Amino acid sequence: MRRNDRRDLGLLLLRLGAGGALAAHGAQKLFGWFGGHGIEGTGQFMESIGYVPGKASATAAGLAEAGGGTLLALGLATPAAGAAAAGAMAGAAAVHAPNGFFNQGGGYEYAATLGLTAAGLAITGPGRLSLDHLLGHAVNRGWMIPAAFAATAAGTAVVVGARARRLRKAKEGEQEALFEEEYME
Repeated sequence: MRRNDRRDLGLLLLRLGAGGALAAHGAQKLFGWFGGHGIEGTGQFMESIGYVPGKASATAAGLAEAGGGTLLALGLATPAAGAAAAGAMAGAAAVHAPNGFFNQGGGYEYAATLGLTAAGLAITGPGRLSLDHLLGHAVNRGWMIPAAFAATAAGTAVVVGARARRLRKAKEGEQEALFEEEYME
């Protein structure tokens, strides 16, 4: 097997693995498949963690994950697909960041891994075993990479920033206990 063939096969495996996982996560949010809660349940959860409005946030995250993941797996519109998926995972990582890095403790490890894989695929390209290659890279042009990442970065910054401001404002309204409970007895 030649080196180019190995590279294309490796990219296909990365696309299928990361794209498949992302598509499944999005399907949980959008349709309630694979043990998910669908738009209603996910929307309520999104509201509870500061992504408001919850239903719109669930829809956007679900579309970025399911759409981006499916397109990554197919190797179609790879710059947009990878950037969208990476943006969704940045939003997920922001939720898990207070728990540290490792997934075992509720950290952002998994979201970061999927996001960086999606971003890496967007930059590297899908390889020859892809719909982008079959279609002559009509939706996988070099200029599309910075454009997709710029649009995703701007949107993600707005959404994650608004969430952070909401959480900060909610925390300002809380009063910390003056004494710990064990001293109150």
